[in-house]
Amino acid sequence: MDEKQINFLQGRTVRVLTSGQILGGFALGSTLSIGSLLAADLSGSGAWAGSAATFSTLGAATWAMPMARLANAKGRRVALAAGAGLAILGAILVITAAAVHFFPLLLIALFLLGGGSAAGLQARFAAVDLSGSSSRSTGRDLATVVWATTIGAVIGPNLFGPGQFIGDLIGLPPMTGPFLFTIAAQLSATTVFWFGLRPDPLLVAKEIDSAKGGLKPKTSFKTALQTLRKYPVAAFAVTSIALSHMVMVAVMSMTPLHMHHMGYDLVVVGFTISLHIAGMYAFSPIFGWLSDRYGKVRIVLLGQIIYVLALCFAGFGQHDRTLVTIGLFLLGLGWSAATVSASALLAQTLPTDEKTNVQGLSDTSMNLAGALGGGFSGAIMASFAFMGLNAAAFIPVAVIVIFSAVTHLKKNSLPR
Repeated sequence: MDEKQINFLQGRTVRVLTSGQILGGFALGSTLSIGSLLAADLSGSGAWAGSAATFSTLGAATWAMPMARLANAKGRRVALAAGAGLAILGAILVITAAAVHFFPLLLIALFLLGGGSAAGLQARFAAVDLSGSSSRSTGRDLATVVWATTIGAVIGPNLFGPGQFIGDLIGLPPMTGPFLFTIAAQLSATTVFWFGLRPDPLLVAKEIDSAKGGLKPKTSFKTALQTLRKYPVAAFAVTSIALSHMVMVAVMSMTPLHMHHMGYDLVVVGFTISLHIAGMYAFSPIFGWLSDRYGKVRIVLLGQIIYVLALCFAGFGQHDRTLVTIGLFLLGLGWSAATVSASALLAQTLPTDEKTNVQGLSDTSMNLAGALGGGFSGAIMASFAFMGLNAAAFIPVAVIVIFSAVTHLKKNSLPR
């Protein structure tokens, strides 16, 4: 396959992934937002509200490495379809758990829903399977696929009301109607990926690498860690992705419950979350361009500066709906800057035979960090209020900044 054919396939791959992510985005809002309210209701305690984020992100972490291995063996479209299947089963079990009022079943359902999150995360790396380490558009291609989630993700939370209306019409338990949209969205996205990713970009990239005498891709947790020890820049990227996600999940997952305590209904909560998700995805092309133009590490650090502003607005303005909303929007913006630039840095830094393995480890680490943040967020907010939760979120931000400085001084090799 010559360079012209590769460029054509790369462009088509990005377009297909963009279309699928638009549809898949409709499934995003329900898991953490409605899930936290369902967890509090079924468990009988607000302290368990964070379990929605914990188990969905723990599920995404658990499925990330098996899905990476599946992608290596069968291609991206098979792996993405498997993740969607897990999410569909999870959505069905959420409705079942609410119907029988059984909290442990809800946790299992949320764990399965994490498969959809793992698939969405893997899709961003699929956008750069055919991009070489010298490509100047790595950040933009990856950011385009991340951006595509915006449309469905922003509209999705605003379908809480219509979803509940439909759920009431057909006799579903309270707050479970929106999960009907989750099922429909995952089915639609999977159809696009399954028929659109032909030929599969990862399999083509492996064929090209094999023709050049490349090594067989490595697919174990141990070899992924060994790779990170060899490439400190990649280790910085993985750490930045994980801790940035921890900050976002910890604060965002508790915001619906905080606003519920303030007296706002699902429509208002859904609007606030939609603005947050707009911050996460709508501006990703800008951050992708900035990372290609000014350096990926610099944009990771820009994300941390935005996080500081977000935590100040949401924390000090905890009793003001407007300030909380601004804080949540900036929280999404900081996540976008850090995640897009760090993901592009990871894809650009590693050799082809080591990419997919470390990407799987990165997604696992990202979601484990999110699970940890979500797991502690409920207890922190119960003890120290919403402001205390935002204050605690400064810790991961500080770690990223310190790690960037230490890595630069130790290796003196971070890209600009």
